[in-house]
Amino acid sequence: MIVCVGIYVVLSSGAFKIRGASNSIFALDDEQASKGVVTHSSGNHAAAVALAAKLRGIPAHIVIPKNAPACKVDNVRRYGGNIIWSDVSIESRESVCKRVQEETGAVLIHPFNNKYTISGQGTVSLELLEQVPEIDTIIVPISGGGLISGVALAAKAINPSIRILAAEPKGADDSAQSKAAGKIITLPSTNTIADGLRAFLGDLTWPVVRDLVDDIIVVDDNAIVDAMKMCYELLKVAVEPSGAIGLAAVMSDEFKQSSVWHESSKIGIIVSGGNVDLGVLWESLYKR
Repeated sequence: MIVCVGIYVVLSSGAFKIRGASNSIFALDDEQASKGVVTHSSGNHAAAVALAAKLRGIPAHIVIPKNAPACKVDNVRRYGGNIIWSDVSIESRESVCKRVQEETGAVLIHPFNNKYTISGQGTVSLELLEQVPEIDTIIVPISGGGLISGVALAAKAINPSIRILAAEPKGADDSAQSKAAGKIITLPSTNTIADGLRAFLGDLTWPVVRDLVDDIIVVDDNAIVDAMKMCYELLKVAVEPSGAIGLAAVMSDEFKQSSVWHESSKIGIIVSGGNVDLGVLWESLYKR
């Protein structure tokens, strides 16, 4: 089997999120944009919105949970985003975001449950299949579902028979549970090193995941760290845990024992996100 790794680490913001954020912000008319934008995010989308807003010349209000990695918070500051802190829960993030939106009149740029965000992320598929059109299986990290929804919609429009597989951390496996239950499942809490994969599916992303994502592979944090190590040693690429999970899924026993492994001839893995909080990473490695 040939494994083709599609590495999408956008150097300007360190992750694919700049695609959806830019598409959303530049789709606003001048009146909408005049009061700025607001979002909530643990890091990569936050930085992407701050950067895209800076490029458009408008304010960006960024609600960030208190447990966000320091390197991602630094990126938001670097791009001029106005940081507002929230508690770690999704409910707190959304509540603070709503308050800021009401106070400022800013337009919400949702991190995943937004048609412009989804379509912007779908450009990953367009580029990957343009470069390697013979890919028959794509493995994508999953959280809120913005990336995988865009990837699935674009890829299956190009090749309806292509397989789309999601990779999800065991400590935040709400998408796998949702697929099994046939409805959106949210978890009371999440616990994973993959800080970018702790969100839950939205009403726009869930139908795409339900209907177009063929399967979800769940891996533990040790497997994610092993995949990061391989990216560092072999690819010479700095990849954060959320970005390395697709490679972890490919290397998992669950995948190697599946029919897809034997039926696939060329697999594309979307590896995106290079914002690594090295202090936390080293600590996790020492604990192993």
